[in-house]
Amino acid sequence: MATNLDVDTQLIEQLMRLGGFKSKREAVDAAVAEALAWRRQLKSCEFLGTIDFRPAPLPVSGSGPSLPA
Repeated sequence: MATNLDVDTQLIEQLMRLGGFKSKREAVDAAVAEALAWRRQLKSCEFLGTIDFRPAPLPVSGSGPSLPA
């Protein structure tokens, strides 16, 4: 999808230099992918401490399904 963006030239040049990118498109694609990864990590942090990983207690003898002999 072709899109025209008005991006700060100095930022793009700095990103290309530091990231070793050969084209503006390569630099922008990498920056967008990195921003998405960062946002996904932030979103997943919302769940820290909310999931109970303790195993459920085993059923008491006679109360669970019986196994065939």
